[in-house]
Amino acid sequence: MSSTPVAVVTGGNKGIGFAIVRALCKQFTGDVYLTARDPGRGQTAVTKLQEEGLSPLFHQLDIDNLQSIRTLRDFLKEKYGGLNVLVNNAGIAFKVADTTPFATQAEVTMRTNFFATRDVCMELLPLIKPHGRVVNVSSMVSVSALARCSQDLQRKFRSDTITDEELVKLMTKFVEDTKNGVHEKEGWPNTAYGVSKIGVTVLSRIQARMLNEERKADQILLNACCPGWVRTDMAGPSATKSPDEGAETPVYLALLAPGADGPHGQFVSEKKVQKL
Repeated sequence: MSSTPVAVVTGGNKGIGFAIVRALCKQFTGDVYLTARDPGRGQTAVTKLQEEGLSPLFHQLDIDNLQSIRTLRDFLKEKYGGLNVLVNNAGIAFKVADTTPFATQAEVTMRTNFFATRDVCMELLPLIKPHGRVVNVSSMVSVSALARCSQDLQRKFRSDTITDEELVKLMTKFVEDTKNGVHEKEGWPNTAYGVSKIGVTVLSRIQARMLNEERKADQILLNACCPGWVRTDMAGPSATKSPDEGAETPVYLALLAPGADGPHGQFVSEKKVQKL
């Protein structure tokens, strides 16, 4: 078993994920795994970074596939005895002009951005070693989407005692409400991506609380973050930041010094804690 520290980035073959892998290869002392759903695209991305003189490793991961997550989990357990840094970056967004019915967009977006991210955490958080770092890439859209929710929903999402079970119920209800054509009447905003990222941000708070309760002495720090408006396939060419600039806050959180006691369970943008 290798005692080398290890970092894993989900959705690492392009955009912000690729830039996070690049930065970790330069700044993290240990093995860095670029993961991607498609092995061909993943290997192409690894080759590109190798041409820059960097040494990322590749492992297949489709976060929508529980078996794929468990294969990665078993590999990490066997080879490294755990995991030091996890960056949950994989996610999807429909284009504004997409004509796919909103209920379908809601279901697909929620399944990947919230439920699959949660699955990765359920399987990999138990592997995080003492002083480990976990970063869930969310979005500022979660803040604006939350502000557009009904007062009742805002109160639930902002609650310090909301449980994983309650959050799952709310995310499921949003999808059901869109199918029944009543999501706006039920107090939801008209953004599936925004609501899925509310889920990621609130999930991060719940997970941090659980780590405090169960593994306080291990000093693991877990946060959600917004990379900013980044020029990627997702956001388009007119966004203000390059992918490398977008990677700055996620990488900052992934590399918080071993003695740091925070941030933890926060939503961080431009390396600063934001109020939700």
